[in-house]
Amino acid sequence: MVPRIKDRLLTSLPNILTLGRVALAPLVAALIIAGLPAAAVSLFILAALLDLLDGKIARAMKTESAFGAALDPIADKILVALVLLALAGSGMLQTWHLIPAGMILLRDILISGVREYAARAGVSLAVTGLAKWKTTAEFVALALLIVSPIDGGGGLYMGGLAALWLAGALSAYTGAQYLLSMRKAG
Repeated sequence: MVPRIKDRLLTSLPNILTLGRVALAPLVAALIIAGLPAAAVSLFILAALLDLLDGKIARAMKTESAFGAALDPIADKILVALVLLALAGSGMLQTWHLIPAGMILLRDILISGVREYAARAGVSLAVTGLAKWKTTAEFVALALLIVSPIDGGGGLYMGGLAALWLAGALSAYTGAQYLLSMRKAG
């Protein structure tokens, strides 16, 4: 029975798309560090599009799975974390910009732990609409920051920083929301 489950997990188109997103994350980070912003942003946008498609395809094909539902937010976190680390490592994020980046990373790690704890307690923490906007703000921020060297760090960079601060604020707020809902649940 286990091989059939394994086969289904690895042959489901939505799960393959999600795993593709995971595979793209280190490539995007490497391209940022190598100073190839056009290639990096192209792969990043592809990864973001895969994020949009995997869930829609799973629902349309009626192939939603617990594995896919669990892997999707993990893939987002891997992509965001590696890109933030690459941007910081390449000097594109100044000291003050590490505050929203840190808020994003801390929230993601904390909420992953809270979700695991909740699941063991039999409580499901649904993704909120605001959390989806947080992910959108993260993706916009990161895309703008990745591509900003092309315009000399002008408007794209400033827009990316504004979106990064918005994503950091949404991370703090949605993190608090999840903690409060967990507290109410149990």
